[in-house]
Amino acid sequence: MYNLRRSLPFLLCALLTTTILRAQSTGANFFEAGITKSKTGDFMGALQAFSMAIGANPENAPSYYNRGLAKAMLKDHRGAILDYDRAIELNGKDALAYLSRGVSKSKQDDYRAALMDFSRAIELAPDDAQAYYNRGVSRSRLEQYRGALQDFSRTIELDPNNAPALYARGITKQKLDDYAGSLPDFSKVIELNPKRAQAYAGRGASLIQLAQYQKAIEDLNKAIELAPEDGESFYNRGFAKSKLEDYKGALRDYDRAITIDGTHYQAYYGRGFSRGKMGDQKGAIQDFNTAIEINNANVETKVVYNGKISRAVLDELRNAVQQRNKIDALTSERSEAYFNRAISRNKMNDIKGATADLNKAIELNPTYSEAYFTRGLIRSQQGDQKGAIQDCNNAIQLDSKYAEVYYVRGLIRHSLGDENGGCLDLSKAGELGYTPSYKAISDYCN
Repeated sequence: MYNLRRSLPFLLCALLTTTILRAQSTGANFFEAGITKSKTGDFMGALQAFSMAIGANPENAPSYYNRGLAKAMLKDHRGAILDYDRAIELNGKDALAYLSRGVSKSKQDDYRAALMDFSRAIELAPDDAQAYYNRGVSRSRLEQYRGALQDFSRTIELDPNNAPALYARGITKQKLDDYAGSLPDFSKVIELNPKRAQAYAGRGASLIQLAQYQKAIEDLNKAIELAPEDGESFYNRGFAKSKLEDYKGALRDYDRAITIDGTHYQAYYGRGFSRGKMGDQKGAIQDFNTAIEINNANVETKVVYNGKISRAVLDELRNAVQQRNKIDALTSERSEAYFNRAISRNKMNDIKGATADLNKAIELNPTYSEAYFTRGLIRSQQGDQKGAIQDCNNAIQLDSKYAEVYYVRGLIRHSLGDENGGCLDLSKAGELGYTPSYKAISDYCN
C-alpha cells in the first residue's frame, strides 16, 4: 500500500531540488544574455540581464562581478564597487575582482584603498602586468614615487613594449629628479608610437632640466604639432626660448599658453619676464601681479563655493522627471482624488493648494508612496531640500524599487554636498532601470 506520509518528505525534497535547478538554469540564461550584451556594448541591457541573473541565483559571484563591470562602463563606479564587494565576499580568490574594484576606487580618487586591492590582485596573480601598472599609478597619486618606479619597472619586465608603463616610468623618474634616466623611456615610447605627443612633451621637459634647450625646443615643436591645444608644451617651449634669450618667440608661446589656460600662473610670470626684457615694464608688472594672485593660498581673495549640481541644475534635472501618474481605482477614502487634484493644481502653479491636497492624500493613505514623492518634488521646487529628502525617504521605505525617487533624492543629496550619498542613489536608480541616472553619473560623479 502506498504510504503518502513516508513519501511526502521525498516529494518535497524533489520539488525543492527541481525549483533550485530551474532557478539556476534561468540564472545561467540571463547571465549569458548579459555577456552577449556586454560584448556588443549594450551595457545598460547587460546590467539589467545580470540583475535578473542575480535575482534567479543570488549566490553567483560572476554575476555580481560582471554587473560591476557594466556599471563601471557606464561610469557608475560607486555602484560597481558595491557589486565587486559582493563578488569578493562570495569568492575571495578572484584576482580580477580585486583588480576591477581597485580601478573603480581609483576613479573615485580613493588611491589608498585602490592600492590595497591591486596588492591583493598581485598576490593572487603575481605575473599580471596590469595589476603592477595600476598599483604604480596609485602610488604615484600618493606621491610614493620610489614604490611606483618599482611597479612600473616590473610591468615593463613582464611586458617590455607597454607604452603607458614606459611613459609613466619616465614621468616618475622626473619626479625623482632623474631627468637623464627618463630620456630612454620617453624615447622608447616615441619608437613604439611616433604620434604620441605626451612623449615628446615629456622628453622636452627633461631636456630643459638638463639645460639642452635647443633639443628641448625641437621635441616641443613636435609635441605642439601633434597636440596644438597643450598649453603646458607652449609654456615649456616659451621657457626654453627665454633661456636662449629669444624673448619675442617666448612671448608668443606664453600668450598661447595663457589663451589655452587662463590660470597658468607660471605662464603669466614668464610673459612678464619677457615683457620686462623687451622694455614693456607696465605690461610686465600686470603679468607679475596676476602670477602672484592666481591660486595663491597666501593671497586673501574672495572664494565662492559652488557644487557640481547648483540650484539651477537641480531644478532642471528634477523637473524633467516623469512622475508615475496612471489612473488607479478610487478607494473609499478618496485619497487618489486628492492626489490627482494636487497634480492638476501644481500644473496651474497653485502650490499651496497642491500641497494641501497631498497632505490630505497622505493623511488618508499613509502608504501612498507616489504622494510622498510628489510632495517631495514640490518641496524641492520651493527650496525645502531637507523636507524633500524626508519625503523621498518615506517613498523609498514604502516602495524600495521606486527608481525615480532614488534619482531625485540623489540629485538633491549631491546638491547639498553629499556627493557620495547622492551618487550611490543615482547608481541605485540606474540599477532599477531609470536610464537618465547614467547621464547624471557621467556628468557629476566622476
